[in-house]
Amino acid sequence: MSDYETVVIGGGAAGIVAAISAKRKGAGVLLCEKNPSLGRKILASGSGRCNLLNKDLSEKYYNAGAKILVKSIFAKFGRERIKEFFKELGLELYAEEGRIFPITNQAASVLRVLEIELKRSSVAVEFNFEVVDIKASGNGFTVVSKSRKNISCNKIIITGGGKSYPALGSDGSCYRFARQFGHTIIEPVPSAVPIVAKDRLCHFLQGQKIFANAKGVIEGKVINEAGGEVLFTKYGLSGTAILDISRDLSVALNRHPKKEASLLVDMAPSITKDEFKKELTRKLNRGIPCEDTLTGILPNKFKLAMEDLLKQKDLNGIINSAKEKIFKVLGTRGWNEAEFTSGGIAVNEVKESTLESKLKKGLYFAGEILDVDGERGGYNLAWAWASGFVAGLMQ
Repeated sequence: MSDYETVVIGGGAAGIVAAISAKRKGAGVLLCEKNPSLGRKILASGSGRCNLLNKDLSEKYYNAGAKILVKSIFAKFGRERIKEFFKELGLELYAEEGRIFPITNQAASVLRVLEIELKRSSVAVEFNFEVVDIKASGNGFTVVSKSRKNISCNKIIITGGGKSYPALGSDGSCYRFARQFGHTIIEPVPSAVPIVAKDRLCHFLQGQKIFANAKGVIEGKVINEAGGEVLFTKYGLSGTAILDISRDLSVALNRHPKKEASLLVDMAPSITKDEFKKELTRKLNRGIPCEDTLTGILPNKFKLAMEDLLKQKDLNGIINSAKEKIFKVLGTRGWNEAEFTSGGIAVNEVKESTLESKLKKGLYFAGEILDVDGERGGYNLAWAWASGFVAGLMQ
């Protein structure tokens, strides 16, 4: 006789919801978490506010290879079902530019209502339980902890996450369990991550934030673009616009390191080239020194950053540098600065309607451990809630 019907490995967003879902189906559930507390990444999400969903939730916001799977899961547990789930737990929500947050603006509120539901449902939780092995045994499994504790179960849901923010417990250690049962791991790379670029502009503008339009370019071809904040750093570029286009650049550079990549940034998107030139010429005609003509159009630091062009009164050079600045991309920052993981268990190796492994009966996956990653804006947490709930149904 098994100790539990179901063991959930990983006490993050997907794991907690999977445990709740499985318990509601009447299963005896154990939730195993290697940290001394649950949901550490939930607490860090949305800068502590927890952007847990988006009003416009569909498969189009996810990586190409995962769209069919995501659509199938959202058909079972989509936007309205997720909202109803949290409403039932007592969490009030509100929308801000399409992004959905708890009314308290505290990620701690989201985690707390989930913890209350785990306790109310009598879900067993083992903290400091680091799984080191999973063995198939008869019609079920045996889960082995680092302290050599053995727990038998009929079904397993692995929700151990990807590799982003390893300090919070998501370090990719659960990929090896999937490999044990023959699953393919698409090489994980950082996503929603700052970009490394060596350019004198980054040096002079270090710490400066601007609103800009940024395009990702791979081997001369524009592959995506976004508008938003761009932050100049000592190592390159960050900010919302950069994070939003970083995925494809990261895949190109980290999985295929020989590819050439760059960023094409319009640092003055509110003005056209013609308007820009007319304004600079107007200021010069009024007797304003050329080195001061950028004032009011770009932050004051640009005076030093473009000093040579300004001294030469090279209006076309100034305008092109501001409107079509090319930064050669050398790489990305690491896992400690990545919001998400791109890569993971190949999605064609799980059943689209249940998330059960096609290779091992009774083995399920949910959350970021699968090769599913969405855009910023609540899409990745939405996937965690939805995939966790559906995996917990164990149909």
